[in-house]
Amino acid sequence: MRPGRVRNNGGAAGVGTVVDILESVVIGAGQAGLSASYHLRRLGIRHLVLDADERPGGAWQHRWDALTMVDVHGVAELPGSQPPPRTAARANRVVPAYFGSYEREHALPVLRPVSVHTVTDEDGILVVHAAQGEWRTRTLVNATGTWTRPFLPHHPGRESFLGEQLHTVDYPGPDHFRGKRVLVVGGGASAVQFLGALAPITDTLWVTRREPVWRDDEFTPEAGAAAVALVEQRVAQGLPPQSVVSVTGLMLRPQEQEAARLGAYAARRPMFERIEPDGVRWADGTFERVDVILWATGFRPAIAHLAPLRLRSASGGIRLDRGGRGTTAVADPRVQLVGYGPSASTIGANRAGRTAATGVRRYLQEVRPADGLRLAS
Repeated sequence: MRPGRVRNNGGAAGVGTVVDILESVVIGAGQAGLSASYHLRRLGIRHLVLDADERPGGAWQHRWDALTMVDVHGVAELPGSQPPPRTAARANRVVPAYFGSYEREHALPVLRPVSVHTVTDEDGILVVHAAQGEWRTRTLVNATGTWTRPFLPHHPGRESFLGEQLHTVDYPGPDHFRGKRVLVVGGGASAVQFLGALAPITDTLWVTRREPVWRDDEFTPEAGAAAVALVEQRVAQGLPPQSVVSVTGLMLRPQEQEAARLGAYAARRPMFERIEPDGVRWADGTFERVDVILWATGFRPAIAHLAPLRLRSASGGIRLDRGGRGTTAVADPRVQLVGYGPSASTIGANRAGRTAATGVRRYLQEVRPADGLRLAS
């Protein structure tokens, strides 16, 4: 079956079709999913990639128009390719074009649009359920990322606010905010970038739960490895993962220096106590009028569809093998998670894709040898 067409691989909706058990199914065609598919193909593992979007590009196609390739932290090259150049071109066009070209060049078996809503176990076979059909598979690589799970914290009075409230996923670009007083909530890289773009053109106010941790030293590979190790520790304990950025500290890029000169970062305030119709109020009674609340409060892993497999630990996260450095779910070795925890970055996603493919092969060879599978070495 050629990529891009949806076929039912068994189940009630598949009238007249023959049940076909795949060796693996990848859910998601972002950086992690494409990397996993590339390595699965190299290993000779018969699989499909199910992607919810109409077009290639993963979450990149949904980012704001003002985000250029210069603005992003960097896009690591997919395995066996060269990364797109860092130019002033729009990231939401460049990266999707890169992903689409990669899918075609390597003949990756991507089916779209397929919106997976749940994965169940039927007599030892995983069944992937979607509005478009069902697919039966021996193993699963979950690469659904976080973009579809924006985190919006509850705050007293939030529903009473008469101004505009936007999350990072809704960010329309800086021009939308001209002439408005904007409250940016969040202590991560997105908040820093928003302030960098907005402070030179409008009035801003910055609020975070904790004092921001800045770094002005060079971010070396050793520093990156140390940051990833902290995220791995949480995953190894079965805790919900934190982003790698949350433990690296914040750095100002050249394009954010003007906002720094204007005092946008120095004027940071602690979290307010409640939201009122025309602004926010702190515990000490002080009040600030704002027109817009921009919630740069991050995302959570999009893994609700895996709930029937009971992968979560008592601590709320999914434990991965190798002390959190691997991709295999400890609770079910048929399931690999990429773009989760320590691999939630473009570089980490590539490495995780290879690790996941190896984990799939290991399961197929060691756990299901009686099926007579013939996999490439």
